[in-house]
Amino acid sequence: MEEKVLKPIPQKIKFFSTGTFILLAFIAIGFTFGLARFILGLGTVTNLNNQYPWGIWIAIDVACGVALAAGGFTTAALIEIFGSRKYKPLLRPAILTAWLGYAMVAFALVFDLGRWWNMWRPIFNWQGNSVLFEVGMCVMGYLTVLTIEIAPAILEGLKLKIKEGGLWQKILNPLEKPIYFLYDVVHTMLPFFILAGVVLSFMHQSSLGTLILIAPTKINPLWYTPILPLLFLLSAIMVGYPMVIFESIIASKSFKKEIEIDLLSSLSRKIPYIMGIYFIFKFGDLIIRFDQINFLKHPSATISFLVEIIAGLLVPFFLLLFKKVRRTPGWLFFASLLIILGVVLNRINVYLIGYHPTFAEKVYFPAIGELLVTISII
Repeated sequence: MEEKVLKPIPQKIKFFSTGTFILLAFIAIGFTFGLARFILGLGTVTNLNNQYPWGIWIAIDVACGVALAAGGFTTAALIEIFGSRKYKPLLRPAILTAWLGYAMVAFALVFDLGRWWNMWRPIFNWQGNSVLFEVGMCVMGYLTVLTIEIAPAILEGLKLKIKEGGLWQKILNPLEKPIYFLYDVVHTMLPFFILAGVVLSFMHQSSLGTLILIAPTKINPLWYTPILPLLFLLSAIMVGYPMVIFESIIASKSFKKEIEIDLLSSLSRKIPYIMGIYFIFKFGDLIIRFDQINFLKHPSATISFLVEIIAGLLVPFFLLLFKKVRRTPGWLFFASLLIILGVVLNRINVYLIGYHPTFAEKVYFPAIGELLVTISII
């Protein structure tokens, strides 16, 4: 039986819709607060202080944004390194999702950093002992890699515009040879950049956990552990395929296309194995450190931890063991969404809910400006 080959097809749909204008309204409102942050400083828009220097702008915009972009390097590794070529149709949207995630992180950091005008300094002022320096350099490097990985799609679009004729052909005609040359060069060098992307991802996905190791007295023992970098890396790998499934089903519904259930179901079979590896390290670590944990000291943290474990890990793990769940788009979407929300809650738990500064006068809660800027960036 001849295998069905799915090829990328340009989508001829209207860009400006009711939904687009609603999203643009959110962006306008959020960026109004963002502009106030640049003119008047962090204190006027946020509830950040010396005890809570990192709020939701780091927890969500950076920690969650980087984790949820893991579908790019996990899918690229599966297809290009481990040779599972049947998943090729999922690679381009996975890379696009990852590029959007890292672009969001880079853009959000302009708002996050107190002295945002110094963002360029790590490129020239290296500090090899700083984990944050390593994260910054890896994120910049991987965003560059993702831009190169997504370049074939952009160049194919330009080539198509030239062939279609009309105004675009007149504009792009002088660039026809450079576009074709660049397309060939990128395709030739793509395997190298895919490998580089996987290496860079392993480095900074784990380093986001390493950042927390500098605060042993401030992080709740439910999450503080010497293997936190490993847990951050494993959870990022774990959420990679669910993110691909999530965006694939959303895109298919939005563009009124048939859901690629055969591919998605096959991909979802791998998720419980990855979750199982994460379980072993997560629960093994908790068992070893059980005498350090006081479940009653911070009840809200304990409740959030239980929600993360039960709803974000155990429920989707057992759901994905059933073939009927994996073959039903609705159930598959639900299970993937639970894993995604579980990883998001894990990052919020580590960076916010489990963070208890010694001399804090009040508990941090994000200001309306922080919430609206975050929504607008997303």
